[in-house]
Amino acid sequence: MAPPDREPAARVPLYARVKEAIVERIASGQIGPGGRLPSEHELMAEFGVSRMTAHRALRELSAAGLVARVQGRGSFAAPPRPRLEWLEIRDISDEIVASGHRHRVRVLAQEATRARADQALAFGLRPGARIFHATLLHYEDDVPVQIEDRLVSPRFAPDFLEQDFTKETVAAYLLRLGPATETEHVVYATTPSPEIRALLEIGRDEEQACLVVLRRTWSGGLPATQTEFIHPGARYALGTRSSMGDRPDGPAAP
Repeated sequence: MAPPDREPAARVPLYARVKEAIVERIASGQIGPGGRLPSEHELMAEFGVSRMTAHRALRELSAAGLVARVQGRGSFAAPPRPRLEWLEIRDISDEIVASGHRHRVRVLAQEATRARADQALAFGLRPGARIFHATLLHYEDDVPVQIEDRLVSPRFAPDFLEQDFTKETVAAYLLRLGPATETEHVVYATTPSPEIRALLEIGRDEEQACLVVLRRTWSGGLPATQTEFIHPGARYALGTRSSMGDRPDGPAAP
C-alpha cells in the first residue's frame, strides 16, 4: 500500500508543527543565516501553543545544529559550519559481541514515508518526497541498550524495504552499498518521553537522561542517512581515541 501524502495534522505533535514552520522559513530564505527567530513568547502567540512546546521546538532545532541559541539574546538560524569528523561510531552489534555478550534486535518499523520539512532540508528533497524510515531496538543479552531511528535516502538504498534487519544490521547493509564519504555527529542529553522510557525499560523511579547521537552521512556528495541513536544514560558510554596528527584541524591542546 502506498504511504499517505501527509500525516493527518491531528497526529502531528504541536512541537513538530512549530519546528516544521521554522525550518520552512530557513529553507526558503525568509530567515537567512544568523537571522533572528521568533522568541518563545512570539511562537506561543503565533501557533497557540504553550511555552514548553515552543521551548522544545527550539531546543530540538538547536540540538540538530539548525539553530543557535544565545542566552539573553534569543535564537538565530545557524550559519553553515565546516564539518570536522574524528568521532567513530561502531555498529552496536560489533560492540556487544566484542564485549562477549549476545546481540539481538527488534524491528519496530520499516516503511516508506513522506519527508517533513526539516527532513527534506537535510536530504535535499522537497517536503512530502518519499523517504525510507526504520526504527530498531537493540538488546545486549536481554537488556535494551539502543533505539536506532533511521531515515534513508531511496536514491542511496533503493531496496531498503526488502531487507531483513534481524539477520543483518542496517549499518552492515548500508556499508555493502558504499562507504560514507562524509559524516556529521551531534551528541546531546535529553529527558526521555514515556514511549522511550518504556522501550528502554527505564523504571518510573529512575531519574536518568538519555544520551542521543544524531548522525548524518553522505556518500558521493549526496545525503544518504540521518539517524538518532538513543541510549539509556546509565547503561551506555561514548568514547573515542584518535591520533592528534590525523585531526583535520591539526594537533589539539593537551
